Amino acid sequence: MTKKRLWGLSLLLSILALLIEAVVAYVVAVVHGFTQEPPSLGGGSVMFVFFLPVVAVFGTAVAGVVSVVLVLPTVRLSAVLGRRFGGREAWWWVPAVAAAVSLVLVVALSGGSGPVGIAVAWPLTTAALTVPALLWRSRRERIFGPVLLWGLVSVVLTAVLGGAGLATGIIPEYRPPAVTSAELVGRWSDGLGGTLTFTADGRVSAVDVGAEDDDDGGDDSDSEPDACTGQGTWSYEAGEDTRSQVLTIDVPPCTFGYWNIGGRDGRPTLYQYVGDPDSGDLYELTKTSGGP
Repeated sequence: MTKKRLWGLSLLLSILALLIEAVVAYVVAVVHGFTQEPPSLGGGSVMFVFFLPVVAVFGTAVAGVVSVVLVLPTVRLSAVLGRRFGGREAWWWVPAVAAAVSLVLVVALSGGSGPVGIAVAWPLTTAALTVPALLWRSRRERIFGPVLLWGLVSVVLTAVLGGAGLATGIIPEYRPPAVTSAELVGRWSDGLGGTLTFTADGRVSAVDVGAEDDDDGGDDSDSEPDACTGQGTWSYEAGEDTRSQVLTIDVPPCTFGYWNIGGRDGRPTLYQYVGDPDSGDLYELTKTSGGP
């Protein structure tokens, strides 16, 4: 008869499985970020490497809490239901209970995302809960090594497939539209009263650009761009490809200088990241007229 694994070892195995799932999810999120407008920079900065130890400790703590609060009850409930309705514990009760627990969890945390969001999150959450629960109830010896090995394989395979998909175009990577200096001429607005108006002779007029950052009444000394009004000059560099396009603005009262090109073909936008680029917060302008 196979010996029952110690509770502490089962907990560690569940934490390991959850951490592997989290890394796989992160890789998928990074790949997905390249398909978004504009590309997400989350975790892409060099500074992220220095926070890895903190992230690892925090992630382990969260995985431990999830294991105790969700995984263990799923294992226990599946065992009770198996004995009650089948006379013995059966592994297939685990995904059934995980699906029920996940549905309650997803609905409770949906935040009004609607049926589509729930329909996507439910099977993903069910799978994420089922794997550590099945490993928890497993009585196999020397299971940590195979779980770690196959976990690393899944992470590498996800990254390779994601990279290959982006490189071959199977996964459509977002690329900014190519613009010309003539297309930039005109008035661009943030929709809240802030405008930049470019003329063909290289002049630019800024009115309350960045003013939306001052509406919360907080200290915006570290936010970019700062609200400003003034006159100056502008220039555009096409770069080697659409990602390296740069719009440079020199308005003496303003602290911003470089703007990125975003949007889609026929609907370009100008944007800057507000605060930390990893946050993904944008200050964006769209064109409202063809001339000043």
